[in-house]
Amino acid sequence: MPTAVTPVIVSDNPQIYEDAHVHAIYEEIAPHFSSTRYKPWPVIAQFLSSLPTGWIGLDSGTGNGKYLPLPLERPGSVWTIGLDRSRNLLGIARNAGGGEASREVVWGDVLGLPWRRGAFDYAISIATIHHLSTHARRKVAVQRIIESISPVHGRALIYVWAIEQDELSKRSIPSEQSDELNGQSKGQDVFVPWVLSQMSSKPKPSAKSSRTRSNGSGSTYQEEEAVSPSPEDNTTGTSEKPAVFNRYYHMFAQANELGLVIGSPHELRVESPDSKHIRNMTGIDIVQDGWERSNYYVEIRCWRK
Repeated sequence: MPTAVTPVIVSDNPQIYEDAHVHAIYEEIAPHFSSTRYKPWPVIAQFLSSLPTGWIGLDSGTGNGKYLPLPLERPGSVWTIGLDRSRNLLGIARNAGGGEASREVVWGDVLGLPWRRGAFDYAISIATIHHLSTHARRKVAVQRIIESISPVHGRALIYVWAIEQDELSKRSIPSEQSDELNGQSKGQDVFVPWVLSQMSSKPKPSAKSSRTRSNGSGSTYQEEEAVSPSPEDNTTGTSEKPAVFNRYYHMFAQANELGLVIGSPHELRVESPDSKHIRNMTGIDIVQDGWERSNYYVEIRCWRK
């Protein structure tokens, strides 16, 4: 079973490239993919738990909608609307969390702005922007998130895959690219295989492995990750090989990821609200940034002074 992450060069029209190597694949693997994505990550759960009651937010690239029901300790205290390009994943997201509640989801592109500016109090973008195949498109996606939230009090949390993988990762990441002019890392464009065998579509529980990790605050939490079946585990009795779908990713280097986010709102006057001599203007402050579970993340907040 192929597990290697392979470097690629994006040569086609970026929209056509993403349609073939991202959107079409998620439409195909949506049920199996969703079955492996159900455990909220600690920093994201904490972010959603910290939001004031009554806020309305956007999950840009919601996937199967696993974050739409949060915070679990205050159900219904905030309302998150999910946006995604995959109709099949949105169909799953509508029922995220189970029960009788129906989640609000919208079919659309993270590069678009289908609502008025500042419509939301908060936004999250989890493991989505790394599927955009050019720096310019990734930058626009960040701009759209910022434009979607309130310029006065809006908050946003963004996650992308990192070249720096943790010790439990099964991925072998190729060496990162670098800019020959300034020596800075540019991250790495790669294909990450998703193996979909016949048994993946059967309604039997997936084998799971439990892992204990630290959340960075001294406590630990359990993560369950579905184990991809190997070809020899195919129980259909046929000799049909499993389908392999190569998904495009841009694996971020830390400087690259932070530069993307900081640079995107540059025209919006990104400065700390504590700066002196600032009057009657809005800006954006970086609240925190870091690395968690093979991802880089950054939290931002908007302000007016």
